[in-house]
Amino acid sequence: MSYLLTAAALLIELAFGLATALFLLRLLLPLVGANFRNPICQAIYRFSHPVVAPIGKLLKPLGRFDLASALIIWLLQCLKFLLLYALAGLLPRLPGLLVLGLAGMVEFVLVFAFWVVLIGAVFSFFPQNAYHPLAQLIHQLTAPLLRPFRRILPPVAGFDLSPMLLLLLLVLARILLAAPLHDLGGHLARG
Repeated sequence: MSYLLTAAALLIELAFGLATALFLLRLLLPLVGANFRNPICQAIYRFSHPVVAPIGKLLKPLGRFDLASALIIWLLQCLKFLLLYALAGLLPRLPGLLVLGLAGMVEFVLVFAFWVVLIGAVFSFFPQNAYHPLAQLIHQLTAPLLRPFRRILPPVAGFDLSPMLLLLLLVLARILLAAPLHDLGGHLARG
C-alpha cells in the first residue's frame, strides 16, 4: 500500500472511530444510568440526536438498550470496512461485509472498554479530580464493569486490583472473540 493510501486508511479509521465512539457513548449512557446533567453527556446527546432520532422512530429501544444507536454503530463499521476495501481496490462480498461490521463493532466495544477502564484506574490516583465531569462519566461507565471483579478481588493494602483483571479479560476477549470474527468476515468478504 502506498503512503497516500496508508494515510487515507488512517483518516478513515480515525473518522469512523470518533463517530463510533459518539454513538457507543449514546448507547451506554442510559445503560449505566449516567447523570444527564453532566455537560459531556449533554454534548453526546446533542451531537448524536440528529442521526439517532429518525432511526429511533423505527427502532424503539428495548428497555434502556437503544437499538437505533446499536444499528448506527454496526452500519458505521460496515461502511468503514467497505471504504478500506475500496482503498485496496477490492469490493467485499455482502455477507463478509456484514460480518466484518459485527467484528468491528465487537472489537471497538472491547478496545473502548479497555481504554475507559485504564483511564479510570489512572484517575483513581488523583481523587481531587473526582468531581470533574469526565472523571464522573468514566466512573459511571466503569463501575458496572468492575463491580463483579471487585467481589472476586478485594482491595489489597488500599489498592484496587480489579481493573487489572478486567483489562486482562478484555484483551483475551479481543483475541479469542473479535479476531476470529474478523477473520471469518475477511474470508467471507474475499469469497
